[in-house]
Amino acid sequence: MQRRSTSLFRAILLLGLGLGLGAPAAQARDAALLERGKYLMNGVVACGNCHMARGEQGQPLFEKGLSGGMVFDEQVFKAMAPNITPDPETGIGKWTDAQLAKAIREGVRPDKSIIGPPMPIEMYRHISDRDLAALIAYMREQPPIRNAVAKSTYAIPLPPNYGPALVSVAAPSSNDKLKTGEYLVRMGHCMECHTPRSQQGRLEMDKLGAGGQTFKGPWGESVARNLTSHANGLKDWSDAQIAKAVREGVDRQGKPYKPPMAYGFYRSIKDEDMAAMIAYLRSLTPMP
Repeated sequence: MQRRSTSLFRAILLLGLGLGLGAPAAQARDAALLERGKYLMNGVVACGNCHMARGEQGQPLFEKGLSGGMVFDEQVFKAMAPNITPDPETGIGKWTDAQLAKAIREGVRPDKSIIGPPMPIEMYRHISDRDLAALIAYMREQPPIRNAVAKSTYAIPLPPNYGPALVSVAAPSSNDKLKTGEYLVRMGHCMECHTPRSQQGRLEMDKLGAGGQTFKGPWGESVARNLTSHANGLKDWSDAQIAKAVREGVDRQGKPYKPPMAYGFYRSIKDEDMAAMIAYLRSLTPMP
């Protein structure tokens, strides 16, 4: 498949918006789609936070692009972030847009195998058709980098699927701040780290946002903090303090947090999106 081929998703979007009749309009729409994909991938979705190799201090190596290699060595799995550049041999260069969409949103590879954690499929199932198409379009524009990554191994059984096959997913209304915030927090997979996990590695959704997961790396150990409005969480934090912590990786006293949170990406989140995300966090059930 040619790297710049028009995807089914882009075609649907162009026709659905009445922009598929003229080349200038189609090009403008393509540019807008790429710009949206760039914003999402380099901001709230932060794909590179996992799909980039890391240096000795745990910092993402941006020069290596999305060529994978980061290792998640946990009690129940040892996962290697795969190469998601358009390299045809070691990346996703031979995957169709539909195959990429199914992998991202449903956790199923072209060979029908299931993608395991820490890929946040439960969160990505909520990505809208438009944003999914934007992410795929931007992935296609990345430089292909040859980098073979070993397969992940699991000491737990992976699910047969993450839910029924998806046909279409709509984005929430931009006029609904709370729903928009929930949508963005899901895309940013915040709860993938900030929710406790069971011994089987599954998120304990009845404790959504309560924090507590421990992450080991070159930085030592870091513990995901409580994001609910409990006294142990964000109850006494101002919106400005939360935004600063997310974007700059510092606590209220200015002390730096440790990786692996994607501060280098989250600093690009727009003010209106950050406000919506904070509003949603404020709505979470307080958890100790």
